[in-house]
Amino acid sequence: MTEDDQLIEAAKRAREFAVAEFSKFRVGASLVADDGRVFTGCNVENATYGLTVCAERVAIWKALSEGARGFKRIVVVADTETLTPPCGACRQIIWEFCGDLPVTLANLSGATETHQMRELFPLAFDARFLDEKNRKP
Repeated sequence: MTEDDQLIEAAKRAREFAVAEFSKFRVGASLVADDGRVFTGCNVENATYGLTVCAERVAIWKALSEGARGFKRIVVVADTETLTPPCGACRQIIWEFCGDLPVTLANLSGATETHQMRELFPLAFDARFLDEKNRKP
C-alpha cells in the first residue's frame, strides 16, 4: 500500500466518526506533518451550522495542538461522485498553517485527484498583508 493509499484510508476511517446528524454529509481528512506524524479529523456539526467545524480544520487544530508546525500533504475524503474540495474557510486555514502543500481529494469509490494549494486558493490573503511596510499611511 502506498503512502497516498494509507492517507486515504486514514481519512476514510476518520470520516466514520463525523458528527453530521443534520446534513448527513460526512467528511474525513488526514494531514501529514513534516516529521511523518499523521493527524486525522472529521466534520463536527451542530444545530446552528455556523459553529460547525470541517474535517480539514479539525485535523489541523489537532496537529497544531500536538506541536506540529510543518506539513507535507492533506487528504480529504467524502462520499460524493464529484470529488469534494475544501470550503473557503478551510482553504484559508490550510494556506495559513500548512502553506502550498498538495491537497488530495478522494471518494469512497476510489476516485482521486491532487492539486497544489495555490491552485485551489489563488491570490490568498495571509500575514504578508499585515506587514507594516506593505501598508500606506
